[in-house]
Amino acid sequence: MAANQICTVSTDTIVDYGKKSVEMRKTRDVIKVCPNVKLKNRDDLSTYYTPGIAEVSKTIAADKVKVFDLTIKRNSVAVISDGSAVLGLGNIGPEAALPVMEGKALLFSKFGGINAFPICLATQKTEEIIQTVRNIAPGFGGINLEDISAPRCFEIEDRLQDLGIPVMHDDQHGTAVVVLAGLINALKVVKKNFDGLKIVISGAGAAGTAITKLILNYSKNKAKIIVIDRQGTIYLGRPKMTAAKINLAKLTGNSEKGNLADVIKKADVFIGVSAPKVLNTEMVHLMNKNAIVFAMANPVPEIDPEEAKKAGAKVIATGRSDFPNQINNVLAFPGIFRGALDAPAKKITDEMLLAAALALANFIKKPTAEYIIPSPFDLSIANIVAKAVHKAVK
Repeated sequence: MAANQICTVSTDTIVDYGKKSVEMRKTRDVIKVCPNVKLKNRDDLSTYYTPGIAEVSKTIAADKVKVFDLTIKRNSVAVISDGSAVLGLGNIGPEAALPVMEGKALLFSKFGGINAFPICLATQKTEEIIQTVRNIAPGFGGINLEDISAPRCFEIEDRLQDLGIPVMHDDQHGTAVVVLAGLINALKVVKKNFDGLKIVISGAGAAGTAITKLILNYSKNKAKIIVIDRQGTIYLGRPKMTAAKINLAKLTGNSEKGNLADVIKKADVFIGVSAPKVLNTEMVHLMNKNAIVFAMANPVPEIDPEEAKKAGAKVIATGRSDFPNQINNVLAFPGIFRGALDAPAKKITDEMLLAAALALANFIKKPTAEYIIPSPFDLSIANIVAKAVHKAVK
């Protein structure tokens, strides 16, 4: 729920989850490292430490690939952030990012059975982040980049693809996978397909860019996508755009100019990864019949779900747990990394991401307007996604 701390859990109970989280952390740690073997006597000590451990080290020194067979590397992920884009809180720094990375590590463990280590860096310089990740990579089987602001996150992820282990920026690809899965099922509900579908995406950062790319990849460029940022539509030839936005304009081929109110007309789908209340009921009225609205800004969505429904939207999803159809990254990243580690894969590919999205979508046999995506608490999801991802590894 990000920065929104108070949630109604029943008609007469209100829980301040922010206060509860702070108080809990005063008395116990969220995660810890503990032994996975018994250490009861001298024989155990000699086996798991010296002198026995020397033979393990010599084996790896002779063949570095054996590190995956003989160490924690085979089942470990570093969760790395510079604190520059944390939840809905913005650039709050590495110390304040640490509890969020701990939470991410908790989810890796709970849903994927993966040892994840929160690592917060005291730098926001691209070159320093890249070099730091390279330097620590030998100790991990995968790298999950987290809460790093755009456009730096694109370059950082791209330049780390040669590490020989999976590297993924979850704010990009985890979000895109779950959005695509939800959209596939939402289209089944409204009896539409991607061919000629008009999609308006509000937000051109990490999530918006990745969502655009994955939808176009899946639809084989049959969907028409218009992406909007604070200055309006992103189109070829728009002045003063970053390299990332120029690439986005080339990818979509959009030539329409204007703001959200202009391009929402006759849209079939609105996907919001931007800011609270940027979409209003008048705009929803302008969309095509049986409109799909994914309003995922947290804690306050781009439009209140009830208002969107009253305005005519047929299928509505948010990033919140207190409404139906929560678009939650936890449905994707544990399974994606579980499958990648098990393969093992050297990188996360588009084919693996598409496989994850289809596995999530196909999990629901009969989608309805209020059930297009599985619950984050269905513990079978990560394993289903992992198997699909593992199969997609080449």
